[in-house]
Amino acid sequence: MKTLHLIRHAKSSWAESFLSDAERPLNARGHKACRLMAQPILNEGCSFENVFCSTAQRAQSTIEGIADSLPQLNIQWELDQNLYTFSSRDLLRWVRVLSDGLNDVVIIGHNPGLTDFCNEMGDRHIMNVPTCAYAQLEFPTESWKSIGPESAKTVSFITPKLVKSIQTPGAET
Repeated sequence: MKTLHLIRHAKSSWAESFLSDAERPLNARGHKACRLMAQPILNEGCSFENVFCSTAQRAQSTIEGIADSLPQLNIQWELDQNLYTFSSRDLLRWVRVLSDGLNDVVIIGHNPGLTDFCNEMGDRHIMNVPTCAYAQLEFPTESWKSIGPESAKTVSFITPKLVKSIQTPGAET
């Protein structure tokens, strides 16, 4: 069994228009979402082993914020330029070359690639993977090379809005 844990970067700032897309930082809401989502993602079964992150600043700040909220885990990650993509095809190519010695892999990436990937691989339709949302896909295989369309079970999908509504029932989100 192979499991992918997909996390979209948290909300980024557009305040500094001179920055390139890859340089955009998180805004205050993005930082707050990282703190909010860290424990629920862990509770969903993400052990934060084999973490790979887009090189975009907003993706790096997302995993940093999550890691800071879970200090007991000492989360480590590897930056990969190939994850700075908005294409589900690029993600599939990246996943298919993973070492079969890895069973659980975490990707911190971008839309529309993550939403499209979840919908192409999984058994549930997800309208949109919003910022700082988490999806877990399980593939009943021993080899990453064999994954393809409709080959995964969508085990979990949680969003900051959902987590916030559960933590504060009746609160506006």
